[in-house]
Amino acid sequence: MTRLKDISVRVEPGAGIAPITAGMVAAGGLGGGVAAILAELVTLLERLADSGTAAAIDLRSLPMSPQDRVELERALGDGEVQATVTAHGVSAIRETGIAGIWWAEHRDPQGAPIAEFLEVTRVPQILAAAPDDIAAAAAALRAQITAIAATRPS
Repeated sequence: MTRLKDISVRVEPGAGIAPITAGMVAAGGLGGGVAAILAELVTLLERLADSGTAAAIDLRSLPMSPQDRVELERALGDGEVQATVTAHGVSAIRETGIAGIWWAEHRDPQGAPIAEFLEVTRVPQILAAAPDDIAAAAAALRAQITAIAATRPS
């Protein structure tokens, strides 16, 4: 996964993100870094569109204040899809208002937050069925069909 601190980011005024950040206050833990996150998301979206390469930004690794979070959520908006995955804790995945950007929050079995990402992908990997699970499901369904057939009168 890509960490924001490992990526060179240069934010220039008027570099195509002004409509998204208009009216935002540059206060908080990131010191105006919300614009930098948005600029990085543009780069990641372009890479996804050009090559199909997915990426993620680890939000827990950033010094985000509550105001930064509000500003980022406001900039990204709400999408139409939300999913909850219950496996070794609960994961809440929600589409943002920007196609290809998903907000993913993961909690341990006790409900404590353990990870939070902005995923730039067509569909978050956690929502995709694993190949082994698909193969096991096919075998189980085949066995169920065989059992049903065996109970039918001839």
